[in-house]
Order: sequence, then C-alpha cells, then structure tokens
Amino acid sequence: MLDEKNIVSLGEGFTPILRLKKLTAAIGVHDLQLKDESFNATGSFKARGLCMAVSKARELGIRETCIPTAGNAGAALAAYGAAADLISHIFMPDDTPAVNIQECRAYGADVRLVPGVISDAAKQMNVEMAGRGWFDMSTLKEPYRLEGKKTLGYEVAEQYEWDLPDVIVYPTGGGTGLIGMWKAFQELEELGFIDGRRPKMVSVQSTGCAPIVKAFEQRAASSEFWNDATTCASGLRVPKAFADSLILRTLYESGGCAVAVDDTTILNTMKQLASMEGILLSPEGAATLAACSVLRDGGVITRSSSVLVFNTGSGLKYTEVLNQLAQ
Repeated sequence: MLDEKNIVSLGEGFTPILRLKKLTAAIGVHDLQLKDESFNATGSFKARGLCMAVSKARELGIRETCIPTAGNAGAALAAYGAAADLISHIFMPDDTPAVNIQECRAYGADVRLVPGVISDAAKQMNVEMAGRGWFDMSTLKEPYRLEGKKTLGYEVAEQYEWDLPDVIVYPTGGGTGLIGMWKAFQELEELGFIDGRRPKMVSVQSTGCAPIVKAFEQRAASSEFWNDATTCASGLRVPKAFADSLILRTLYESGGCAVAVDDTTILNTMKQLASMEGILLSPEGAATLAACSVLRDGGVITRSSSVLVFNTGSGLKYTEVLNQLAQ
C-alpha cells in the first residue's frame, strides 16, 4: 500500500496448524497436519485475498465492485467492502449455501441469485456491469487477491520453521491459493529463507466437478469446461477455472498431482474428523483429507511423508450439508 490509512483489515491471517494425531495413525503417514483457515474473518481463506483487493481498490478510488462467487468469496468481499465503505455487487448461484447468502445481505451487499453454477453467475455479472463502472473482483481478473493468498505460503514456511512439508494437499476451485503458495515459495527461495526443496502440490476436486484432474491425467496445459457440475462442496463447483493453466503448471513443476474424491467420501470424512479430532471441516477441507488415503495408496504419500492439508472454511457455514450428516 502507498498509504497505510487505506488498509482494511478484519484480523485475517496467522491461522493455526493442527496436528491430526488420530488420523495420522489411521492413514499411516509420519506426520499429518491441518492448516485451518476457518479462523479467518468471515470464516474462510477468501478473507486473505479480498482484504488485499479491497484495500487496494479503496486506495485507487474505486467505489463499486462486483464478483461471481460460489459463496465464501462473496461473503469476504461483502464484509471488507462494508468496512471500506464500498458498494459490493455479489452474483451467486441460486443454490449457494444459505448462510453465505444471508451473511452477504447482512453486510449490506447487493446480492443477485442466478440459476446454474458460478460460470452462469459470471455471465450474468458481465451483462449487468456493462457501462456501470463496477470493478471486477473475479479470481485473477485483478492482481491483488493473489498477493493476499500468497500469505498462505509465507505462513506455512514460518510455521514449519523454514523446512517445508513434503506434500501440500489443497482443495481446488479457482486455484488462487495453490498458485499463490507456489509464488510465495519461489520468492522465499530467492530471498534465501528456504532452500530449493519445495513440496509436491496436490490439487483435490470432487468427482462431480473435476476439470483439473481430467486435464492433469491427460498432461494437458489447460482444462476443458466441465458440464453438469455438481458437488456438496460448493467451493469446488467451478467448471473451468480462469487460471487453469497456472494451476496445472504448478502441479507439473512441483511433481505433484490432481485427484478427485466423491461426495459420499467427503461427507463421511467430515463426520469422521468431527468425531475423532473435534474439528468441523468444510466439505472442501474434508475433500483434502479424503484424498490422503488415495494418495497413500498411489504412493504419492509414503509412510515417512510430512503432509499438510488445508481446511479452507468453517463447516458451520454449510447447514444443508450438516443436515445430511445428521440423518
């Protein structure tokens, strides 16, 4: 920032890394830990990127912003926009988790519900923003959300005392966090804070919407649009990420991979971790833990591996999913 008075902060960042002792033994790895992003403002990792983007928008004199969202990004824009006295226009699929819709409205945002998925919300937003001077806060349509997500990598390096884990397992919709961490590790290496050993980066999606997994298996440079996308993990229901080529490049450069797990396994993992470890994951976070067994069976994770998985949001925001768990 050029002037600190433009910084808008709600206490984001510095989220804990939790050791999953019982699940570590169950999966059969040396060290399994969870970075829990539900501790961020607005209950998800989206606070990191939107904090930075809104602060810079305020500094540049932008008054109205807009975003297509699967839920948590819209909530973060609405909250930081309210704190910065900006007007936020939020375009969401009409089946977005109810808590996300209600919290955006509580922050005073203009919420538009659109039939379909996030790509349909984006199309409607592009129609309605024409000629109105709204600033597009979509993933990687502006540069500052990535810089905010990059702090994930800085924190991981610091929390691991500059000796990074062997494998990072990350739920991937738009993929900004994955790309941001890889950028952070490159910068830290250039600055001499870490050596050249970096983690294998693993992208996790749902079998109901797995464009990155399909592209990775084909060793493609970009992904194809995924038709009829459906999953209980709303943040993973992104039929085609705008930055798909950067996501795939990160996987290839790191020696990582992409895997998909089905919704039944995601739901079972949410219930398992809650009862075993007392942590209520988001469905996206549960997908990363469910993927660990697949990665263990496939040899990506070995018994001696140190593994860091990400929970990107609070399970409390998914009341519809929690109702399924209670049945």
